[in-house]
Amino acid sequence: MEPLFKLLLIFSLMSNSEGTTAQNNRDQRPSPVIADGAELQLVSNQFKFTEGPATDKHGNVFFTDQPNDKIWKYDTDGKLSVFLSPSGRSNGMCFDNDGNLISCADENDQLWSIDPKGKVTVLVKDYKGKLLNGPNDVFVTSEGKIYFTDPYYQRDYWKRKSPDIEGQKVYFLRGINDPVVVVDNMKKPNGIVATPNGKYLYVADIEANKTYKFTIAEDGSLKDQTLFAEQGSDGMTMDDHGNVYLTGKGVTVYDKEGKKIEQIDVPADWTGNITFGGKDKNLLFITASQNVYTLKMKVKGNK
Repeated sequence: MEPLFKLLLIFSLMSNSEGTTAQNNRDQRPSPVIADGAELQLVSNQFKFTEGPATDKHGNVFFTDQPNDKIWKYDTDGKLSVFLSPSGRSNGMCFDNDGNLISCADENDQLWSIDPKGKVTVLVKDYKGKLLNGPNDVFVTSEGKIYFTDPYYQRDYWKRKSPDIEGQKVYFLRGINDPVVVVDNMKKPNGIVATPNGKYLYVADIEANKTYKFTIAEDGSLKDQTLFAEQGSDGMTMDDHGNVYLTGKGVTVYDKEGKKIEQIDVPADWTGNITFGGKDKNLLFITASQNVYTLKMKVKGNK
């Protein structure tokens, strides 16, 4: 019995060693998206809750600290400054093709356009005379089409305690104060991003924990809804290889076929949103609760 026991013990140790080595080898494999040797860099933790990062044509990143009602700028030299305060409780943001910052200003449930000098134009103030739930995230396609999600999250600065509109939807902006419903079958749409060619739109249903892909029609309507990933998301972005980045617990990266290829752990309770910034658009900028981080990447942003 003793020799047999020794043989079993040796076999067990060898198996465990091989498993550990294999795991280590997997952990040490080069990432398909993260630059070799790169680590998360804390930019600042002075905020209350960060959201809505958007990158201008120069690579400067603008992001929101919604509870403190500010839009911040993180320039390509790594300098932080306040761009706009108050900011209409801005949340998700995206630059349009003219360099204006399109913002989900949910203090009064509006969609804003903010020019480079900080001048505000209200793009959407209501939907058929009713207040929107609270525009949350927005994306402007390469062709200039504007889409935004409108989930309902009760804010402590609102007087109302329930939504004016039944359901939580995705809208296409057909013109000034002319939003059109393009998705009405989600529980709580949140993150949104389009491909660089403007052909496809991804929308995350954060409550259903799913992300869908749509084909964008010429008239701005959406068709061919297909399940992309069994994971929801707060904010979203894409890189120039067609990979899709979802947020929540860290950052999860899927290739264009919907296969998970990377998990980026972030030391925060919640990762709210992401974008690519920097002079070469290869710096992943992450808003994570009170913190903002950067991470050097092999890939670049798509917008």
